[in-house]
Amino acid sequence: MLITLDIDDTLYLERDYVLSGFHAVDAWLHANGHGFDFANKAWALFEQGLRGTIFNQVMAEKAHRDAGLISQMIEIYRSHSPCISLLPDAKSFFQSCGNHDLAVISDGPFMAQERKVIALGLNNYVNTIILTDRWGREFWKPSPRAFREVMEQRAPEECVYIADNPEKDFIAPVTLGWQPSFRVRRQHSLHELKITPKNCREIVSLNDLKL
Repeated sequence: MLITLDIDDTLYLERDYVLSGFHAVDAWLHANGHGFDFANKAWALFEQGLRGTIFNQVMAEKAHRDAGLISQMIEIYRSHSPCISLLPDAKSFFQSCGNHDLAVISDGPFMAQERKVIALGLNNYVNTIILTDRWGREFWKPSPRAFREVMEQRAPEECVYIADNPEKDFIAPVTLGWQPSFRVRRQHSLHELKITPKNCREIVSLNDLKL
């Protein structure tokens, strides 16, 4: 069987990456003469549920709306080497998955996802890793391109996907006739409160997988 996995909130908690990135930006700001309590202010907004505009809002509160500086901060965030690690159940899964073929399909800015792959040591466990942004954002999920590529000559019923986001992750596997996917609803995951699609099997840990 081919078992294909997502990365964010499937193998580790994405909030850990976010916090790691905020601290990397904080250190860069201090090193370049713009230092203030950025990481804690950004994290507080993240914990309040703000997404997408955190950098702008924190800098606006400091009366610093330099678009060039904010662009540099975003680049530091995406290119930093994150302080993240596999969750215990993910590590156990990789160590005990037997003869199953393993692959990874993940969206997000390419450099950021590549650094996550390195930090998590995924090349030690997985032969095929597809970061969809290498083809462009139009090939992020729900595009089926990456799923077709990992299938190769396998029959759809020999393939299963394990991921976390009900809004986009499971559309392509259904379209291609894969086995019902597993939706991992982790506590503190970014999509924890979203409803699991009817055609998915819900688990809270990779320890609960029944293949």
